[in-house]
Amino acid sequence: MSGGAEPVAVPPPAAGRGVRIVVEYCEPCGFESTYQELASAVKEEYPDIEIESRLGGKGAFEIEINGQLVFSKLENGGFPYEKDLIEAIRRARNGEPLEKITNSRPPCVIL
Repeated sequence: MSGGAEPVAVPPPAAGRGVRIVVEYCEPCGFESTYQELASAVKEEYPDIEIESRLGGKGAFEIEINGQLVFSKLENGGFPYEKDLIEAIRRARNGEPLEKITNSRPPCVIL
C-alpha cells in the first residue's frame, strides 16, 4: 500500500439500509398531494430510504416504518409533522425502538 493516505471511516453496512416506509392514504380524499410532500421531504433528508404508497380506506393516512405503524390519521385526526417522521426514520436507521407519532397538524386550515 502507498503511504500517506489515512484510513477513511466507512459507515456500517446496515446504516440506512433496510428502512422501509409504507404510506397508505385515501386518494378520493385528496391526500395524494400530502403524501407527495411528505415523500419529497423524506427523500431530501434520506435519499436512500425506500418509500412506498398504497391506496387506503376513507380518511386514511397511515405510515408504517419497517412494518410498524408509527402514525395513523384515523387515530390522530390530522397529518404528521415532517420533523416527527424524519426523527422516527433517524431512530429506525440507528436501530432504536420506534415510538408512535402522536402529534398531528390539522388536515386543513380555514381562514
